[in-house]
Amino acid sequence: MGGAVSAGEDNDELIDNLKEAQYIRTDLVEQAFRAIDRADYYLEEFKENAYKDLAWKHGNIHLSAPCIYSEVMEALDLQPGLSFLNLGSGTGYLSSMVGLILGPFGVNHGVELHSDVTEYAKQKLDFFIRTSDSFDKFDFCEPSFVTGNCLEISPDCCQYDRVYCGAGVQKEHEEYMKNLLKVGGILVMPLEEKLTKITRTGPSAWETKKILAVSFAPLIQPCRSESGQSRLVQLPPPAVRSLQDLARIAIRGSIKRAMHHEVTKGGGSCLKGTPRFKRRRVRRRRMETIVFLDKEVFASRISNPSDDTSCEDAEEEKRDMAERTPRETKPEPPVNFLRQRVLRLPLPDPLKYYLLYYREK
Repeated sequence: MGGAVSAGEDNDELIDNLKEAQYIRTDLVEQAFRAIDRADYYLEEFKENAYKDLAWKHGNIHLSAPCIYSEVMEALDLQPGLSFLNLGSGTGYLSSMVGLILGPFGVNHGVELHSDVTEYAKQKLDFFIRTSDSFDKFDFCEPSFVTGNCLEISPDCCQYDRVYCGAGVQKEHEEYMKNLLKVGGILVMPLEEKLTKITRTGPSAWETKKILAVSFAPLIQPCRSESGQSRLVQLPPPAVRSLQDLARIAIRGSIKRAMHHEVTKGGGSCLKGTPRFKRRRVRRRRMETIVFLDKEVFASRISNPSDDTSCEDAEEEKRDMAERTPRETKPEPPVNFLRQRVLRLPLPDPLKYYLLYYREK
């Protein structure tokens, strides 16, 4: 699988390291990872660990390691307009990244066992929509989260193009998971200690590929109610957008296309933010990968195929110090050009703010 991923100083450096180690391999996945800061999904007192390639768990809140999410996103082969079901949706971090790729006409549902985690995910989603400039750079498919056991999904629910399960699936539940897929769909889940990709090629035909060895906490078995009946999980029905909402999507899309045309014609860029901090060169480092899952600890050494580079590291550190200049000051906050363009439209203020989804500056 390549070398272990070094910790980053910020979200962008973490993504650089994931690309360097070939966990992130496509532009769509890279853009989604860069658009959402992993630290935003940590509790404040734990944010210093957000850019390490480690899983994080606090109470019921859990985030998988960045390299795992990278492999999952790549394996799902996401495209605009698809439907996605996240089983064990947790903080909503993965669902939000997926939503950036699915676009406004996709379907994005999550099922989470713990009600406190569902509430946490909704808070994080609201914060992203209200405050992140990435919301304006992408056409977003907003996730919908429900609380319940993912093994008790109502049998009359619709099937999905893409399904991910974030807990270890027992062999006896494999068929249940497969039946959640449409023909042509892709299911990614931990099965028998392997992250596994299953493609439904026909009504009763499947292709299976083992991606990498993993260790996940197993799915929690359903608890029966006092009457002995299952508590069926009802997923949200397919949403029908209003004409007003469709008009908003179309207007925002037209403005983005006009901006892109201006950028292409002028050779500049109005969608990119100001330059980021100058960062040290990415280096692969030999390290231990440790994953914490409930009361269990899974640890494995991922070998680095390169030789010992301690001397090279020292030389690079010297070059880094030599390259640092007084010009390396903190950049100005990025400019949201879509917002500026909307606010200049000859429209009543309430309509402008509707086009901006009533978001904060």
